[in-house]
Amino acid sequence: MWTLKDKYAVAGIGHTDYSAASGRTVLALALEACRGALEDSGLENTEIDGVLSYHFGDSVPSMAVATGLGLPAARYVAEFSSGGNAAGLIIQTACAAIEAGLAENVLCYRAMNGRSGLRLGGERALEARGFTQYTAPFGWITYPQAMAMWCRRHMIRYGTTSEQLGRVAVTMRKNAAANPRAMMREPISIADHQASRMIVEPFHLLDICLESDGACAVLVTSAKRARDLKRPPVHIMGAAYGGGPDQGDDLFDVIRWPDPSHNYAKYIADDLWGGAGIGPGDVDVAEIYDCFTYSVLMQLEGLGFCAEGEGGPFVEDGGIDPKGGLPTNTHGGLLSEAYIHGFNHVIEAVEQLRGSAGPRQVAGAEIALTTAGAMTCGSALVLRR
Repeated sequence: MWTLKDKYAVAGIGHTDYSAASGRTVLALALEACRGALEDSGLENTEIDGVLSYHFGDSVPSMAVATGLGLPAARYVAEFSSGGNAAGLIIQTACAAIEAGLAENVLCYRAMNGRSGLRLGGERALEARGFTQYTAPFGWITYPQAMAMWCRRHMIRYGTTSEQLGRVAVTMRKNAAANPRAMMREPISIADHQASRMIVEPFHLLDICLESDGACAVLVTSAKRARDLKRPPVHIMGAAYGGGPDQGDDLFDVIRWPDPSHNYAKYIADDLWGGAGIGPGDVDVAEIYDCFTYSVLMQLEGLGFCAEGEGGPFVEDGGIDPKGGLPTNTHGGLLSEAYIHGFNHVIEAVEQLRGSAGPRQVAGAEIALTTAGAMTCGSALVLRR
């Protein structure tokens, strides 16, 4: 369980524009976002001694970013071979590194040309080994296919409908309309969702997140140091990472998961809320990993915002609307703002808690949740103003 409540803080954030064709190298994107986080915090590059990232071979090494930034003494430079489940994990790890005395000020980033370059999942190894021998021969090779089977189980067990999934997509797009950096801002309706082409049943095109080029960065330091910097600190109240039994060989291995009607969130909830010292009812704004509309329902249920099987009715009744009980993905999420492998959720949570989110600002937001992951393992953070 998280034992570092309020000892560490996010002191700076940075991001590039999000697009379908950046026309730039991934290194250039990463450096722009990291320099933005430095400028936002007021720290100099000479004060940064840690760099962390995560990727699936579609980004640049942390050491390349440390070199490009001209860091004179990068003492803790590492990266995870991991997916969107690590968006919270690298911030959690940054805190642990500082606590252990391995670094003092750590830049965390995610950079990718996820549309114009290496598309996520496009390089999956299909040789007949491990679980792949049971999936690839039948054409089961993409993330939408894997998640569609989970979603169908939820529909069979609980009566979840495609229209309820559509409500997630419509809400995210409505939020994106107030976000100038969102890639997709044109309003959509439930009818538009239902009319969008079927990709893999039950997912329509509008159930699936964007593919994006861009980068995001976050600067983590001690709460004490953050108090003296340029921006109001956003404290890290709680953090959790993990999942349940039989997580498999990698993030795509879901065939051994015991019950596909719920995901990792159910297994980390106690650690997350226990470490933060609060409960779901204390959260003012949530940035929930929405690689698919369905993943939002699983995390709402698993983290206790509604009972198991009630995610569909919860969103259908407006529970995630800007004026609902849990304003969710206020920037438009991965479905409508951009897919920077979930790290853009952290940027939005910090802006909400700073009160700098402009027309999409949730009034009086004091506590934010951000999650990362959709399948057998994932991470989450509880942040406070």
